[in-house]
Amino acid sequence: MAKEKIRSENNCLNCNKKVEHRFCPHCGQENSETKITFHHLFTHFFQDLTHYDNSFWRTIFYLLFKPAAVSKAYTSGKRKSFLAPMRLYIFTSFITFLLISLFPAENAKITVTNVKNKVEQVAPTLDSLHIEEKSVDGLTKIGIITQKENDTLKKILQVTKDIDPKNITNFGYKGTKELEWIQKHGNEKAKVGKTEYWFLKKWLSVKEENTNEEIVEKFSQSFIANLPKVLFIYMPVFAFMLWLFHDKKRYYFYDHGIFTLHFFSFLLLMILLLFFIDKLFNLSASPILGWINLIVQSTGLIWMVVYFFPAHRRFYGESHLVSAFKSSLVYAINIIIITVLMALYGLYTYINLH
Repeated sequence: MAKEKIRSENNCLNCNKKVEHRFCPHCGQENSETKITFHHLFTHFFQDLTHYDNSFWRTIFYLLFKPAAVSKAYTSGKRKSFLAPMRLYIFTSFITFLLISLFPAENAKITVTNVKNKVEQVAPTLDSLHIEEKSVDGLTKIGIITQKENDTLKKILQVTKDIDPKNITNFGYKGTKELEWIQKHGNEKAKVGKTEYWFLKKWLSVKEENTNEEIVEKFSQSFIANLPKVLFIYMPVFAFMLWLFHDKKRYYFYDHGIFTLHFFSFLLLMILLLFFIDKLFNLSASPILGWINLIVQSTGLIWMVVYFFPAHRRFYGESHLVSAFKSSLVYAINIIIITVLMALYGLYTYINLH
């Protein structure tokens, strides 16, 4: 990248010391022109994140293929050779969620439509079979199901016939007006608590103000947009779990934090890689490329799940048995916590839709 033009004045704009060459000997700031183009601003942003040198690419390679190697090197003092953990995480999080958000959600609708068309082409409809009864009895006549299965299906259909999906998703209320009326004029048994009333009113308001399509679209956009914040808030919890199961004198919380930042950066990088590989292979309709894509995606997902175990063993330097026990326990606890957290986050996202 071309260097910026040096100022004609030799005083540092940051500390006002005398500058003999390009950089101030006192504070290190470059003595360049203050008015810069947008190109310089944009390239400087990525230069600050990646340094545009071998440390960035070395960090990425080690992170993907050598579990815990970056964490061990960084905590041992080899910090110039690798990108700083916080800077690495911010960069991977920003790039991952930015690039994924650039792809329109219409791709999902197209995929569903294509699958539906393929199913309709393969499976013959009842009309094409020229039978008079387009029902369970019709399937029995052409031998797809037996009479016993016919009777069972009829019983199931009879039970579910009177079930209204709207009543289930609305928790038994037709809308906010009915909920408010019951809360004011209903008997004590029909009324609900303040917290439950607040939640139900929020839930019903979203359904009344949006169509199902709008709810799905707004929910997806809001969920993905705020997910980086949730992950960032959760990382200290993950580091705390590691701190609980390891020697407090040998490892400080700082060490667990470095390991956590690298592990989450790895997960984000893998998500981004698999996302782009999937988009690349989907450009072709070749069945062979489809199978290759499936193998790559499966391998990548397995590596994402397995990665934590060798990374844990190498970073903490414990025996295979001890490391396997601790890492499995930490993994299981975090899966439970993240599942609950994602459920609560999804619920929070829904009731705050506008």
